[in-house]
Amino acid sequence: MKKVFTAILALALVFSFGKADACTNFLITKGASTDGSCMISYAADSHVLYGELYHYPATDWPAGAMRDVYDWDGGMFRGQIPEVAHTYNVVGNMNEYQLAIGETTYGGIESLWESQGIIDYGSLIYITLQRAKTAREAIKCMGELVANYGYVSEGESFSICDTEEVWILEMIGKGPHNKGAVWVARRIPDGFVSGHANQARITTFPLATRKCKTSITFKNIDKLLKDPNIDCVYADDVIKFAKDMKLYNGPDDKFSFSDVYNPVTFDGTRFCDLRVWAMFNKVTDNMKDYWGYATGRDIKRVQPYTAGMCQTPDNFPTNRMPLWVKPNKKVSVLDMMDFMRDHLEGTELDMSQDVGAGPFHCPYRWRPMDWDVDGVHYIHERTTATQQTGFSFVAQSRGKYDWPIGGIIWFGVDDTDNTVYCPMYSCMTEIPECFREGNGSMSEWSETSAFWTFNQMSNWAYTKYDYIHPEIRKRQRELEESWVNNEIPAFDEYVNTIKGREAQVRELTQFSNRTATKLVQSWKQFYHQLFMKYVDGNLNTAQPAQPGQKYTPIKSEHPKYSDEYYRILIEKTGDKYKAY
Repeated sequence: MKKVFTAILALALVFSFGKADACTNFLITKGASTDGSCMISYAADSHVLYGELYHYPATDWPAGAMRDVYDWDGGMFRGQIPEVAHTYNVVGNMNEYQLAIGETTYGGIESLWESQGIIDYGSLIYITLQRAKTAREAIKCMGELVANYGYVSEGESFSICDTEEVWILEMIGKGPHNKGAVWVARRIPDGFVSGHANQARITTFPLATRKCKTSITFKNIDKLLKDPNIDCVYADDVIKFAKDMKLYNGPDDKFSFSDVYNPVTFDGTRFCDLRVWAMFNKVTDNMKDYWGYATGRDIKRVQPYTAGMCQTPDNFPTNRMPLWVKPNKKVSVLDMMDFMRDHLEGTELDMSQDVGAGPFHCPYRWRPMDWDVDGVHYIHERTTATQQTGFSFVAQSRGKYDWPIGGIIWFGVDDTDNTVYCPMYSCMTEIPECFREGNGSMSEWSETSAFWTFNQMSNWAYTKYDYIHPEIRKRQRELEESWVNNEIPAFDEYVNTIKGREAQVRELTQFSNRTATKLVQSWKQFYHQLFMKYVDGNLNTAQPAQPGQKYTPIKSEHPKYSDEYYRILIEKTGDKYKAY
């Protein structure tokens, strides 16, 4: 998500090189999680996105009330839609009933962007969160919103979860002369995990026929709420529209949503699907079989893909990764946090293990991501963890708890690898000052802002990553493990003893605010400690003062660069620095 109010600048940054910026989602079903939770994760990546926690209070609306719809990225007024009688409390991307929605932008066929209508992808998410209690209600709501009011964004993949199910929904508009959108939604089988990262992922899907009892089209959308066996729903004209637009020529049962509306190219695999591969590789075997595809080095097809030409099944890749995989062991909320911190460690593309990482093995590369040298085009990797993240979260829908306790959005700001995921109960009615909208911005420093507090630490860590990041990682893990294993279970138990829902919500709100405030205060102190410790390239440690000693003595060590770096230096300079 890119809540940016300078549309032209945002688009220039986000789409300067294919899908280099943008977002990552991972999806975990309850049968695949250690505690029976459904989970989705999301990183909102943009160089100009300020990290803050959005809040929409529950509201009763009078008859005839209208909602102003503003484009989420650009802030442009789009139009109005009728309000519903009651809207639900929403904290970030999760509502009080534990419904959570994330997204990644895949773009897709450019001629289908900017269709007629007023509903953009961001408005679609937050309006739906205010109106739906379950994933199925959300899919119905999203389908109705774009059908009634049109869809005006590029192609999007949405993650949708509640306490029981996890779905992926992929959508794209119909171009400037059409209203609405074409889309497909699929339920992730229980016990499996999935992911998407700026490349559409849904390929073929079961068609709604007399023989198929688990798939429906939008015209039968009400059946989605009545029949728990339905696990696929799609726009009535998702295939017909592709044929009419001369995007696809082939049998209906071979139609692939992704390969038609967002054909796979090198950047779609290397910069996007590779992030999904990295998560899959952590939880299951045989992902090496998809390495050639994920790196863009070996995308197998019967016939070559040609941009702009009508596609057939022969043009589709034959070695694509599956939409979901079954993990070897169940996934915890701490695992999900770790998935969001990946830099392709353990692979040949590990960002910390080449000369670009510098002498202290920093796994980040400043933009641009691509460059030319002597007529040859090169790239940097786009990993899950990246320096330009505004905010990220792990949404945990804990079905073992009823309203209002169950939903927790583990919220972090700035770079996922250096942030701390702070537990925020989704029923809370007041946002902590450190996460509050308007407390600072990309052009306004705030001493009480979590975003600037964590950004300051992250940028300090980049300068001497080998030394500073392990200390961050240790503190980060201590906090997150303590919350997950001790404080949250104890507080859940305590809140369950409180009589009255209003009193429970009040306690959950106060806990969330206390926790966030304490985190930011302690992180400021931690930054000051690390700054003093590693100032000027030194490693400074305070020593015990001797009796009568006026000042605290400091032991200053001078850590050397790695031997690897010294060898590269010698290789490039010869005898320039040789001592005689």
